[in-house]
Amino acid sequence: MFVIIGSVVILGCLVAGFTMEGGKIPALIQPAELIIIAGAALGSLLIGNPPSVLTALLKSILGLLKPNPYNKTVFTRLLKMLYEISTQTRREGLMSLENHLVDPQKSAIFTRHPQFLANHHAVGFLSDGLRLIVDGITPFALDELMEADLEARRTEEHRIPGILSKTGDAMPGFGIVAAVMGVVITMSFVGGEAEVIGEKVGAALVGTFLGVLLCYGFFQPLSQACEGRGKSEEQYMMCIRAGLLGIARGDTPLMVADFARRSIEPSFRCSFDDLEKAIKEG
Repeated sequence: MFVIIGSVVILGCLVAGFTMEGGKIPALIQPAELIIIAGAALGSLLIGNPPSVLTALLKSILGLLKPNPYNKTVFTRLLKMLYEISTQTRREGLMSLENHLVDPQKSAIFTRHPQFLANHHAVGFLSDGLRLIVDGITPFALDELMEADLEARRTEEHRIPGILSKTGDAMPGFGIVAAVMGVVITMSFVGGEAEVIGEKVGAALVGTFLGVLLCYGFFQPLSQACEGRGKSEEQYMMCIRAGLLGIARGDTPLMVADFARRSIEPSFRCSFDDLEKAIKEG
């Protein structure tokens, strides 16, 4: 939603300021310049990235049109689920978790938390960790394995923002290319009417304008937004990691939930009283 609002603000202020200075909107409408810049950007993306990465890029950008799925309520529900898992292990033993790990989509615990089940990365991360705990892995070894897993995911998550940032850095260059091509065309009209030459020069300058605008007004902010979403998901995984370590150590259910709670960024973290209230409501 804020992506749309921000884009409207950028374009609205640009158009308003341009018209206030006496500019005419049709002068900014140069389809040929936009085709040159957009085509060059698309071609560079195709050269530098495989189809799977381009698909992930498109999904990430479209995902920004939706609200951030990670908020304080979602994290509180995750803490509650970790508490339930820890309670299960203390009451019935670690082996009782096998029934929940065979098919997480049918687990009595997981099905009470549909938002968690909808996150396939989180389900796999938690299930793999619990299987290792059932097999008797030490907390130290478990921590190392989870850190390696998170680091691999972190590298993958940083790929999309990096692509957007690099493409954004290239947009002013593509804008200059479009402007130079416009100047080349203008040179063929030298000696003609001054009004025609002025229009051609103005059209060429629009290419530079579009390149800079797309870089700093859209690509760089989109890169930052994708990076922010990635960090939110990483926070979610870090919370699961903290809960798994607590279960592996044999901490009490409330300690497991609180240990995981303290790993959450303060803006997403509920208070201890809210955590106890959520647990009691369950």
